[in-house]
Amino acid sequence: MTDSAAPIRMLVVDDEPDLRELYVLTLLREGWQADEAGSVAQALELLGRQEYEVAIVDMRLPDGEGLDILGWAQAQRRGERIIVATAYGSAASAVQALKLGAFDYLTKPVELTQLRQVVRSALGHRQPGAAPLETGALRALVGESAPMLAVKQTLRRCARGMAPVLVQGESGTGKELAARALHELSNRSAGPFVAVNCSAIPEHLLEAEFFGYRKGAFTGASSAHGGFFAAAAGGTLFLDELGELPLSMQAKLLRAVQERKVRAIGETTETPVDVRLVSATHRDLQRCVADGSFRQDLYYRLNVITLTMPPLRDRLDDLPLLVEALLERIRRDQERPGLRVDDKAMHRLRGLGFPGNVRELENLLHRAAAMAAHDLLGADDLEIAPEPAPSTSTAAASTAAASASRAAAAAEPARPAAEPPASPAGGDDVARLAAYLDAVERDTLLRALHDSGRDLQAAARSLGLQPRQLQWRLRRLHLDDAA
Repeated sequence: MTDSAAPIRMLVVDDEPDLRELYVLTLLREGWQADEAGSVAQALELLGRQEYEVAIVDMRLPDGEGLDILGWAQAQRRGERIIVATAYGSAASAVQALKLGAFDYLTKPVELTQLRQVVRSALGHRQPGAAPLETGALRALVGESAPMLAVKQTLRRCARGMAPVLVQGESGTGKELAARALHELSNRSAGPFVAVNCSAIPEHLLEAEFFGYRKGAFTGASSAHGGFFAAAAGGTLFLDELGELPLSMQAKLLRAVQERKVRAIGETTETPVDVRLVSATHRDLQRCVADGSFRQDLYYRLNVITLTMPPLRDRLDDLPLLVEALLERIRRDQERPGLRVDDKAMHRLRGLGFPGNVRELENLLHRAAAMAAHDLLGADDLEIAPEPAPSTSTAAASTAAASASRAAAAAEPARPAAEPPASPAGGDDVARLAAYLDAVERDTLLRALHDSGRDLQAAARSLGLQPRQLQWRLRRLHLDDAA
């Protein structure tokens, strides 16, 4: 319930008088005050005189665009939650507005039920249960290294809006934990958090599980089922392993994301849904889009904000904190309050690659604690699990590929920029080795810049570098224009 001592004021900006009047009347019926403007100039004049809680802004105005108002509000560090109204099918403008800091968007023609839902969601920060600065899931993201501090800062910043978030990262880096932290930090924290493993649902059940079905819709439907979207109403829907969805389901999910409506199997009408979407994948979705296994339009809809979870090997400074946090849990589970690791064990842990990331570290400590005779775990207690052996077919394919590679190398003359020299003994070999290493570094830097959308800071973060270090490398390789 909002604070009655402080009246809630809203601004409606639209060049159509009938629509403005409809929006204003809807807001007044909810007990909120509303001003109206028909152009960018009128809106900026009102914003200059008055602060508002929420502004509902049309994207197309006679003297400019809603993005002009959004840009002005961002530059002035205004506190209004801005909701943009876009024409049907104008997905690109909605995504652009969300990236520029809009709280949410509405698709015209706007349904009044949806308008009230989005405005209430925007006013969530005024509720008694406002988002905390620290949450259980955020504390569970253990680490004070630069990559982890950047992750936590991004989570706090993007928790304020409704923009869809795509969490990327290797398996075991804590993608679901990040999604939970985002939910708990948002003004939707009082609502449900529904996590869905897209790869664990049989393809023929996906539509029923996501959108629900009514009683009698098909054989075996003895009762109605709401589906994941209905279960997450008022909260957050987390789609894990998003890249595993088949194309047929991707098309249906796209409509639900665009229209904010779902149609249960057996129903003839669509039902509005009020959820925030957070997705996660270990796949390179850009590559999946390129090879046709993932829809480009759905990718841009769900990838408004990207959060990349760093692998453990890139934040080894967090290792002591992670080991202590994991041991604390093991101490409780095994009732061994004196359990700890010695310096030699910690040194050995630092030397591991951890391809399985934090999940692998947890598994290793559990195994060491279970097998050790004493509470002080030493280096010898850390039994490193062997890498899983490849299957026969995989091994045969690898052998065939290696043979083909050797045959191709024998038939084709060596190319210094693409292949390292056999031996760096002579001066020519040293020069060829240097050229090869430069070519590898150049390819790595260009790929990082491409994957980050030419965002220098994001590219540097993905490479474990400082931005100035990345700039120096780009200058050295004459790639200044690439950034």
